Amino acid sequence: MNKSKIRQYWAQYRWSNVWEMLKNNRLSPKTCNEDCKGKLVVISGATSGIGYHAARRFAAGGADILAINRNRDKSDALCHEIHQEFGVACDAIIADLSVLNEIRNAADRLLHLDRPIDVLIHNAGVYLKKKTLTPDGLETTFVVHYLSSFIMNYMLLERLRCEQRARILYVSSEGYRFAVWGIDLENLQFEHGGYSGLRAYGSAKTAQLLAMHSFAQLLEGSGVTINAMHPGMVATNTGRENHAFYRWYKKNILDRYSQSPAVSAEALYYLGVSPDLHGITDAFFNLTTREELTPPALDMEMAQELWHKSIVIAELG
Repeated sequence: MNKSKIRQYWAQYRWSNVWEMLKNNRLSPKTCNEDCKGKLVVISGATSGIGYHAARRFAAGGADILAINRNRDKSDALCHEIHQEFGVACDAIIADLSVLNEIRNAADRLLHLDRPIDVLIHNAGVYLKKKTLTPDGLETTFVVHYLSSFIMNYMLLERLRCEQRARILYVSSEGYRFAVWGIDLENLQFEHGGYSGLRAYGSAKTAQLLAMHSFAQLLEGSGVTINAMHPGMVATNTGRENHAFYRWYKKNILDRYSQSPAVSAEALYYLGVSPDLHGITDAFFNLTTREELTPPALDMEMAQELWHKSIVIAELG
């Protein structure tokens, strides 16, 4: 890590930022009673956890759902359930969001839809205790949490600008704070030094927030907004890829003190539908409470460098 960056962030950190987070963690999300009939909502990772409950919440509001999932059978079951229960359309794009070619193919499918996108929710996630590589030789957490959403937003940028209506939402996390000194552009894939699941997660989530700032600048004046949300501490299937002790610890300790993903889904619905969010962009929300980011997640110099590096890594040049 660049020592000058550490000195810069150290000088900018404020304890009030931490107290604000702790206070916000205790707040319930605001709710929205507006419907969203006739709108198209795209959600990645919608067969379980937050994505599943979000798909149901938007469908209950009248929206048609387009899910981006890895598993065909689970996607078919989800769409059958949503259509039967809510009477709205539901379809799925099958893609593994850890594989570059499949990410690009999913984005291309979205690019050629015959109707505009109203809400685009980047929800797919993973938490790994040990470093794993994708088929493209990239670190998995980095690709799933950051690069997949970057590629899709980048490829859809001009279409969304022309449609002038989408709300892009990242299911982010207060876990971005695990990257206390920000991201290391020379070690994004953790090729050097030790690997930590928390550091990799924090780095990917910080990268996601930095990209949010860049996309917000490019979308300025278009009517398209892009925001991020911490979903609270929720019981999901994230982490099931890890060893047996971690799975036991998560199920019997962490999940016992976690809230239902339905709470997060309610917050996403508010952020995606409520007129209160009209024109609000480039913001981070703890559920539905707006919150100031830490210095590493506000570094626009780093955001610009990350942007150019991401285009090279994602082979978008």
